[in-house]
Amino acid sequence: MIKTPKSLRLQIGIIGRTNVGKSSILNMISQQDVSIVSPTAGTTTDIVEKQMELLPIGPVTLLDTGGIDDKSVLGEKRIERTLKILDRADIIILVVEPNHWTEYEENIVKEIKRNDIELIILINKIDTIEPRSEFIDLLYKYSPEVIRISAIDSKNRDKYINLIKSSILKGLSSEFTQKIPLIGDLIKPEGIAILIVPIDKEAPKGRLILPQVQVIRDILDHNAIAIVVRETEYKKTLELICKSQIPDIVVCDSQVVHKMIAETPEHIKCTTFSILFSRFKGNLLIESVGAVFIDKLENNDKILIAEACSHHPIEDDIGRVKIPNWLVHFTGKNLVFETVAGRDFPTNLNEYKLIIHCGGCMLTRNEKLNRIEKALKEGVPITNYGIAISYAKRVLERVLSPFPEALEAFRKARRNEFNQFFEHQVR
Repeated sequence: MIKTPKSLRLQIGIIGRTNVGKSSILNMISQQDVSIVSPTAGTTTDIVEKQMELLPIGPVTLLDTGGIDDKSVLGEKRIERTLKILDRADIIILVVEPNHWTEYEENIVKEIKRNDIELIILINKIDTIEPRSEFIDLLYKYSPEVIRISAIDSKNRDKYINLIKSSILKGLSSEFTQKIPLIGDLIKPEGIAILIVPIDKEAPKGRLILPQVQVIRDILDHNAIAIVVRETEYKKTLELICKSQIPDIVVCDSQVVHKMIAETPEHIKCTTFSILFSRFKGNLLIESVGAVFIDKLENNDKILIAEACSHHPIEDDIGRVKIPNWLVHFTGKNLVFETVAGRDFPTNLNEYKLIIHCGGCMLTRNEKLNRIEKALKEGVPITNYGIAISYAKRVLERVLSPFPEALEAFRKARRNEFNQFFEHQVR
């Protein structure tokens, strides 16, 4: 990969009232004129993203937002977009002016805390007025990280950036510093992973799709061997490899899971790319349990198909055509399917009997977990593409076998023990 995908970068949201200097701070950190700076309120009309390497933290995406007190004609929509940042941000930098704390700051802090996001408070414009001690004491009640800067003070720029980076490092969760594994823990050094990659209409010309590339990279990072084949060559490849070494695991695209299972001996572990990403980006236990609810679907039940990426649907689209067809055939019910794409996620989740989400390779882990949490709060079960497909193909237990905890949760759910399971928090 030439660049670190946006979904794997630390997401840092910059939030505050209009004209507190959010865009100036983004420009200061990036050392570029990324955002337009103007004394006119409402200059930042949409989310401005800047991807950069912020050492020693690593790859980050800085998110500059519209003012949370925007009273312009489009202000309400801008504020709505700003608040959606809380679904994806790992850390929020709240920018305030010296000695100025209003209901807007109060309300946004409540939302940040409710979403369990690390908060850094940045007092900007100290070149114009000195913050009073009682004001600083007030801010420490909301966050242990309070920084005083002037975004236009180029002389002290490095000092200010170091203070910001230090606060970010303190706020990084263990989930970020200790990454959830993708596949590396399932293969030993010099072990072999066979990846079955169909070349279908959805595969970009001349390239593999992002989940496949990321899995290959993770295998290489763990000093193991990745062998990539199409489903038509898999059986012969497996026979050749097994003559000298048994593969640690076989991973396939969910659309050919039935073929992989049929051609893979029981003693060789196997799973799907989508299931790997359920663990990597979401909560594999909850999404495995969610598959059981497919059996509970009735005629005219609404099912939400949620895609993280926005692409032009093809004739045989996996989310819009194949999964609905497989589920209708499996359940024998007349089901109603609705699809959302990209970062749009409905608020009316209680209308649905089941949510089937893609692997989430384009989302941050925070975004995917937030979606799962919202579903559980509404009492709506959620699963993912690969899990649902494997369940409909009656092979889910086999492809969950590399993940004993998820397999046991699934088995308990089938024994109607899932109610207690759902009482656990997502994170």
